[in-house]
Amino acid sequence: MEDLVLSHSDPATGLPVGPRDARPAGEYTSEQLLAAVMASVEDDKAEDVVQIDLRGRSDVADYMVICSGRSSRQVAAISEKLADRMKEQFRILAKMEGKEAGDWVLIDTGDVIVHVFRPEVREFYQLEKMWLPGSAHRGA
Repeated sequence: MEDLVLSHSDPATGLPVGPRDARPAGEYTSEQLLAAVMASVEDDKAEDVVQIDLRGRSDVADYMVICSGRSSRQVAAISEKLADRMKEQFRILAKMEGKEAGDWVLIDTGDVIVHVFRPEVREFYQLEKMWLPGSAHRGA
């Protein structure tokens, strides 16, 4: 399977910029991928895990997962293990940005976009307010 690497993420939305990866039909569903992502971050003791359904709201992904690690080291470890598990379970070479700093790591698995934050960085950017249904965000 050929993996598509996206060039960068949009700082305003936190979503990758570029087309979605086309995978062979029937190989796995976005729900199976989401379940594996949720299990991975929970196994690694991520805190305040939120999943957001993007279907019908974004062409970039079906789901977004936002979670926190207690330290830069834990943020990097959660992200690295998630990428390893995606490769092992689904043969996905997840694109990862921000692991070196460990403040905010974006992991693009194709159908599921994962953001792992240190708590104070997550509070500053407040992605949930932008993407959760019924949030206070009403656009610019």
